[in-house]
Formats: sequence, structure tokens, C-alpha cells
Amino acid sequence: MAQRDDSKFSNRLEDAQKARAAMLEKARAAQEAARKRLEETAGERAAAAAAKEARRKQKEEEKRLAAERAAAEARAAEEARLKAEQEAKEAAERAKREEAEKMVRLLEEQKAARDARYAARKERQKKGKR
Repeated sequence: MAQRDDSKFSNRLEDAQKARAAMLEKARAAQEAARKRLEETAGERAAAAAAKEARRKQKEEEKRLAAERAAAEARAAEEARLKAEQEAKEAAERAKREEAEKMVRLLEEQKAARDARYAARKERQKKGKR
């Protein structure tokens, strides 16, 4: 905007002073508005940070519980495996013992049959000599 030449120097200084004051006031207002927005969002940011921390803690707790469950399941599986091995070992020993007892009975029966044949032969020989 073109200034008129008839304006006085003091008027121009006053106008410049008013313009600087207006710019300063405008900057202060903008700064105040920015500060208010920052304060408003600070609460939101704090709430978001707290929620994030709560989620992190919950996740850690879930991981800890999952690890405990996995460890318990592993212990249970190991115990079941050991129990199954023990039962299999006992069953094998029982089968071996039964097989040995069966063999002893068979040998006893064979010996009894052999002794009976021997006794019968001796009896026949005795009757034949008389």
C-alpha cells in the first residue's frame, strides 16, 4: 500500500510500533493456543503411555503363565513317560518271570514223564524176571 508523502515521520513510527505490537500479540496468542493444545494432548499421551505399559505388563504376565503351563505340561509328560517306561519294564520282567516259571513247569512235567517211563520200564523188567 503506498503511503502518502504528507504523513509525518512520527505517524509512520507509531504505525510501525503498532504493527510490531500486533505481530507480537498474534505470536503470543498462537503460542498460548499451542500450549493449551499441548496440555490437552499431554493427558492423552500420558493415558496412551499408561495403556501401552499395561498392555506390555499383561503380555509379560501371559508369557509367564504360558511358560509355567508349558513347564508343567513338560513335567507331566516326563512323569508319564517315566511311568510308562517303569510299567513296560515291570511288564517285561513279569513276562520273563512267567516264561521262566512256564519253562520250569514244562521241565518238571518232562522229568515226571521220564521218571514215570523209567519206573514203568523197571516194573516191567521186574515182572519179567519173576
